[in-house]
Amino acid sequence: MPSNSSLSPTPSLSERLSGLLFFPVTAFAPDGSLDLAAFRAHVRRGVEAGAGAVFACCGTGEFHALAPGEFRDCVAAAVEEADGRVPVVAGAGYGTALAAEYAALAEEAGADGLLAMPPYLVVPSQEGLLRHYTALADSTSLDVIVYQRDNAVFTPRTVVALARHPRVIGLKDGYGDLDLMQRIITAVRSEETPRDFLYFNGLPTAELTGLTYRVLGVSLYSSAVFCFAPEIALVFHRAFSTGDDETVRKLLDGFYVPLVELRNQGRGYAVSLVKAGVRLRGLDVGEVRPPLAEPAPEHVKELGDLLERGLALVGAA
Repeated sequence: MPSNSSLSPTPSLSERLSGLLFFPVTAFAPDGSLDLAAFRAHVRRGVEAGAGAVFACCGTGEFHALAPGEFRDCVAAAVEEADGRVPVVAGAGYGTALAAEYAALAEEAGADGLLAMPPYLVVPSQEGLLRHYTALADSTSLDVIVYQRDNAVFTPRTVVALARHPRVIGLKDGYGDLDLMQRIITAVRSEETPRDFLYFNGLPTAELTGLTYRVLGVSLYSSAVFCFAPEIALVFHRAFSTGDDETVRKLLDGFYVPLVELRNQGRGYAVSLVKAGVRLRGLDVGEVRPPLAEPAPEHVKELGDLLERGLALVGAA
């Protein structure tokens, strides 16, 4: 019979979330159907490259374009490919009832947590936001990270109330108001909450704002670049985490800032350009689904040139 010392409790999701957060794209076949084999390969490569967690079927994974069955199959595939090495967090969104259904599908598929995306279409009050995310957290046994962006922007008081929920473990910020973030962090720190509350930089190409968020004490971030250039993303993350600001600035100036300028050339490029990057690295994950559109051919070529420059910078580093 094992001794008590060998029966260590399973680490919580909060304790397991570290390193680079990988948001895989969702692969589609030429006819537009789900390509699970390519998706599995993409997730497997990311985990083997050194991802700290897999966030499946979220924004980069075109959650908005997935039918419920496709969502469940993708999350289950990500869980199988991760094989317990890193946690898998699944997206959940739309209205409260549908978000709870997606949460149930994610739980059934074996996910470790949820990224709760903004509700569909409406612009709710703070009371409405609190009711929505509380109801979602009440509907599941999974830990929940709330995504602040677009029509879901919170006051510090609302975040304090959410942080008191036993299953709401963190806030991912895709809004970018640093004054607001500092007030949120201060408010939560000043109140009694059941655990250490996590914060994530969730802005597109988060590396660009990483140094600024680090001053606020926010070091976790999602990396779209990791999808197609894990070599670059990992060198940047290592430099960012160890205070090697010279390497950080070199990669910002030579790769990340030009990438953001390219991303800003078209609507939806935060997803479609990433998918093009994955294809450039040799894995055919297909095109984006409508209403997104593919990037212009000249922009894909520019991405290829930029990718070569970034890989050369990493080699030099």
